[in-house]
Amino acid sequence: MNDKYIPLYRKYRPQKLDELIGQEHIKNALTNAIELNKISHAYLFTGPRGTGKTSTARIFAKSLNCKNGPTISPCGVCESCMDIANSVPIDVIEIDAASNRKVEDTQNILEKILYAPVYGRYKIYIIDEVHMLSNTAFNSLLKTLEEPPENVIFILATTEVHKVLDTIKSRCQRFDFRRITIDSMVKHLRYIADNEKINISDDALVTIAKNSAGGMRDSIALLDQVSILSGKDAISSDDINRLLGRISFDVLNKLADYILTSDPQGALEMLENIYNSGNEPVQIFSNLLDYLKNLLIVKNCNRDIAYELVGLNEIQVKALQLQCEKVETLQIMSLLDKCAEYIKEIKLTNNPRLWLEVGIIDLANLTENTKLEDIQRRLQQLEASNDNAISAHIVPKLYNNIAEKQEIPTKQNSDNDTVVKPAAVNNDKLPKAPANSQDIRQDSAESSQPHAPSGENVVEEFAPMPKSQSVDKSNDISELWATLLSKVSSLPTKSLLKQWANPVELSSDKVVITISSGNLLKQFTEGNKRKILSDAVMEVFNHSNLLVRLPQPNDKVLRDSAVLEKPKEVLPVKSVEKPKTEIYTEEEIIEAKEAADLEKNHSGEEFSMHSDTVNMVKDLFDGKFLD
Repeated sequence: MNDKYIPLYRKYRPQKLDELIGQEHIKNALTNAIELNKISHAYLFTGPRGTGKTSTARIFAKSLNCKNGPTISPCGVCESCMDIANSVPIDVIEIDAASNRKVEDTQNILEKILYAPVYGRYKIYIIDEVHMLSNTAFNSLLKTLEEPPENVIFILATTEVHKVLDTIKSRCQRFDFRRITIDSMVKHLRYIADNEKINISDDALVTIAKNSAGGMRDSIALLDQVSILSGKDAISSDDINRLLGRISFDVLNKLADYILTSDPQGALEMLENIYNSGNEPVQIFSNLLDYLKNLLIVKNCNRDIAYELVGLNEIQVKALQLQCEKVETLQIMSLLDKCAEYIKEIKLTNNPRLWLEVGIIDLANLTENTKLEDIQRRLQQLEASNDNAISAHIVPKLYNNIAEKQEIPTKQNSDNDTVVKPAAVNNDKLPKAPANSQDIRQDSAESSQPHAPSGENVVEEFAPMPKSQSVDKSNDISELWATLLSKVSSLPTKSLLKQWANPVELSSDKVVITISSGNLLKQFTEGNKRKILSDAVMEVFNHSNLLVRLPQPNDKVLRDSAVLEKPKEVLPVKSVEKPKTEIYTEEEIIEAKEAADLEKNHSGEEFSMHSDTVNMVKDLFDGKFLD
C-alpha cells in the first residue's frame, strides 16, 4: 500500500469557517470581523478538548493571509494556505506551550516578532495550551501582547482558562467554545461514515457521540477505531460497548431488574457473568450509575424530553418505563447515592471484588427497606395517634386551666354541678389556636369523659403543655418578684436588684423593671448584668421581653423597694458549728465592690438590707456603712 493512511480526525478537519460544527456563535463573530476588517491583535480561544479551538485558529490564519484575503473562504492552494495546512512555520507559527513554557522560550518568540511576514499580511502566533506557561513567561509576554507590532497577531488556545493570568485575558478578545451536541455529532459522523463506506447503525453513532464528552475529535477518532469492525452486518451499540469495555444496555437492564425486585441471589449471579467478561468493579458501578440516571430521567420527565436526554432508542426507553412502575424516585436517588459511595470505597481498597459484591447485595436489599408508601403509612399512623392524644388530653386541660387562672365566675346548675361559663373566657389572653383548631375542638369533644352523676362536683387535674415554664404563682407581684430574684445566678447582681430595682410589670408577656440609679441602669441595659437578668426572666416567664428603665411618675412602687423571700422556720440549734468560708470569683468581688460604692455615694437613701456579699466586701476593704 503506497498511500499513507490518514486518520479520519485529520482527514475531516474543517478548512473553512462554514465547516465548523456546533460553534455557530464563533463562526458568525469571526466572519463579521473579517468582512468588517476589524481584526484584533490578540484572541483567546477557550473550551473543552476536541471542540475546534486549534482548527478555528488555523482557519482564521488562512482567512487573513490568503492571497485573496482577508476572506472567509480561503483558496487553500496559495503558498500561505499550503504552509498553514502543512504546518510549515513561516508566517503562521504554532507553539505548544506545554513543552515551551520557560521564559527563555517566550523571549525567543519575542525576538522574532520584529521580522516582517514572508508571504502573508500578518505574522500569526498560535500558542496552544497557553495555561501551561510559567508566570515569568506570562509576564515577559504581557507588554508585547498589549502593544504588538502592527502586523503581528496572537491566538491563544487553552482548555483551562482559569489558569491564565487576568492581565493576559484582559488584553485578548475571548471566545468560549461549547461542547458539541449529540445531534450535531451524529449528523457529522453519519456524513463521514457514508463517505468512508462504514456500515454502522444510527444507535451505534449515538453511542459513540455519548462517549465523546462533547468533543468532535474524540467521536471521529472512535469512529475510525470501530471502522475496522465493518462487514456485512452493521456495527451495533453492543460492538461499541465491547470495544469500550462498557456493559450493554440489556445486561444492565437485567441487573437492575434483580436490584429493583430485591433479589440479591439473582443480582450476584448476573454480577458474576459481568465480572468474568472482563469488566472492572469501578466500571461496573459507573455503568450502573449511568443506567440509574437514565431511569431517574425517564421517571420524572415526559416522553420527548426523556428521549433527548437519555439518547436511547424507543425500545430501550420503553424498557426503562416498565421499570419505573416498580420503583419510586426516592428509591432511585438512594440507589444512586449508594453507587457513588461504593465507587469511592473500591478506589481506596485493595480488595475491590469484595466491595463489589457487598455493594450489589446492599443495592438489592435497599429498595425493600425504603419503600416510600410504607414510610408514609407509618408516619400517618404516628401523626394520627399524636393528634388524638393532643386533642383528647392536653388541649381541654390547657383551656380549663386558663379559665381557672382568670377566675371565671361559675354558676350552679340544677344538679349542683360546677359548670364553667365559656363566654366569660378572655380570648385575648388565650393562646392562639392552631391551623386545625376546629378539628382539635371536635376531637376533644368526642374524646372527653362523660359528665359525673348528679350532685358531684368534678375537679379536673391540670396537665401543663410540654416544655412550658409558666409561673405557678399567685398574681401578687411581690411573690413573682421574689421568684425572679431567686433565679438570678449572680449574688452581687441579686443584691443590687434588691436594693435599687422596682418591678412595675411581671407577666407572661412582658417584664418591666425600673432602676433609680443612672449608672447602675446602664449596666442592666448594656453590661453583663443584662444577660444574667435576661436568663432569669427566661427561666421564670419563658420569654425574653425585658425592659429596664428609669422610674416614671405613674409607676407603682413596691413596698420598701425590695422584697425578701419568705424566711424559713428556724429550728433550735443543738450545736454551734464554725461557719464555712464562701469562695467568690473575681467578677463577683468587683460587682460587690461596685454595689458598696453605690451605697457609699447614696448614703442619704434608706436601704432595707445589705447582702452577705456586700458585708464581705466591707470587711475585705475595711470599710463601713454610712447612715
